[in-house]
Amino acid sequence: MNKMKQYRIIYLDAFTSEPFSGNPCAVLPEAEGLTDRQMQQIAMETNLSETAFVFRSEKAFVKVRYFMPHKEIPFAGHPTIATAVMLVQEGLIPGGRSMVVIDFEFNIGVLPVEIQLDSGGNPLKAVMTQQKPSFGLTVAGEDLARCLGLDKENLIDRAPLQVVSTGIPFLMVPVTAMDILQKVQIKRSLFQSLLKRVGVDAAYLFCLEGFEPDADAHGRLFSSSSGPEDPFTGSAAGCMGAYIAHYGLCSGRIFTVEQGHLMGRPGKGTVETVGSAEKIEAVKVGGCAVKTLEGVIYAR
Repeated sequence: MNKMKQYRIIYLDAFTSEPFSGNPCAVLPEAEGLTDRQMQQIAMETNLSETAFVFRSEKAFVKVRYFMPHKEIPFAGHPTIATAVMLVQEGLIPGGRSMVVIDFEFNIGVLPVEIQLDSGGNPLKAVMTQQKPSFGLTVAGEDLARCLGLDKENLIDRAPLQVVSTGIPFLMVPVTAMDILQKVQIKRSLFQSLLKRVGVDAAYLFCLEGFEPDADAHGRLFSSSSGPEDPFTGSAAGCMGAYIAHYGLCSGRIFTVEQGHLMGRPGKGTVETVGSAEKIEAVKVGGCAVKTLEGVIYAR
């Protein structure tokens, strides 16, 4: 019988400072030696939206790979926030400063992550830089409303329903109010067909209000698959921030974003656009994370 190897595994909730809120992520801080098959099996075992695997890198401070239970994805938001906070908590990033900047090597390339620290060297917030946004295909309001069980009048009409990517593409769907987000009823086959037509796996619906007074937007992610809803989607929030700035839906360049409240896992983050509305150079997404569990997992 082959000997089982054990790997450290740490669970963190991202985009929150409160345990059992925000979006949970499992991080393996020392993943050297794991095969693709083993990483996929571990992601299936954790059964979280993403599991992060940390490796040594010749190009950056660390290399990270992110696996959903059914496939690897090239980039993601909340695992990056969780992993950055974990690196500080594990003493793997030198302290003594109010902020450190490290590079992460993703499958889409190398991008910086800022980590803000308190006077004791504890992480307060991680801020990831996402890619320059690209604006893609658009969808007719009538078609999408039919897929969501909504009326066309429930959609904000001063901006198109459009695919946006800052690393991973999502269909951006602004709706008129919070109560519209609450009454969405997905018609699965129609929705899957529409998303496939524009080449994305999910739509990000949002309104320009929130549960907290300082919220600029509240979002929900609806995937083409029938799995559980994502509590907070950092990559999609970055796309939304670029979309809001580009079409002038909110003033300013820094937005406070909520997600997860409607499913009992409230999360909160910030999105900042770099550059002008006409020429956004990059998007920064920031949030906190809190450790909830650690131990070892075995792989053959």
